[in-house]
Amino acid sequence: MLTTTVESILFASAKPVSVLMLKKILDVSDEVLQEAIVDVKVRFNTEASGIHLVEHEGKLQFVTNASQSHVVADLQKEEVAGELTRPSVETLTIIAYRGPITKPEIEQIRGVNCSLILRNLLVRGLIDEKDDLERLQPVYTVSVDFVRHLGLHHISELPDFTSLNQNEKITELIESLNETPV
Repeated sequence: MLTTTVESILFASAKPVSVLMLKKILDVSDEVLQEAIVDVKVRFNTEASGIHLVEHEGKLQFVTNASQSHVVADLQKEEVAGELTRPSVETLTIIAYRGPITKPEIEQIRGVNCSLILRNLLVRGLIDEKDDLERLQPVYTVSVDFVRHLGLHHISELPDFTSLNQNEKITELIESLNETPV
């Protein structure tokens, strides 16, 4: 059962998960967690599996089987080469005008889950993800490549930047996320 839980956590995570975090979340000993990790590796790290478990510097992540890299590369080229969808443009605009901004704040503004859109924008190199110790979650900003692609010297050169960056209604919407119900 622990093995299944470890698999679920690693599958759901878009980035490497530290062994220490897994130990804390699962409230298990080093030995028990290592047994589960070995079990996952035995099950997945075979040539017949499309998914492998990589362990590096105390972090774990599911990755695709290296023998399938050509297929995955073709898929990623297709994802990156296509035009941005309207939801992607909306999300990118929110990040450009209100960043650094968290995923829940973006979702509060858009009203829908943005996980796949954020992943796609990260893959394309249009946004950056950084850990914010104050908010205790990642925040998103536009990348230098995005700013350069638009021919800007600074993100504040975007049209109506000041009015949208400091818009009271948007600020209230974001702040409502932090309010606790009475």
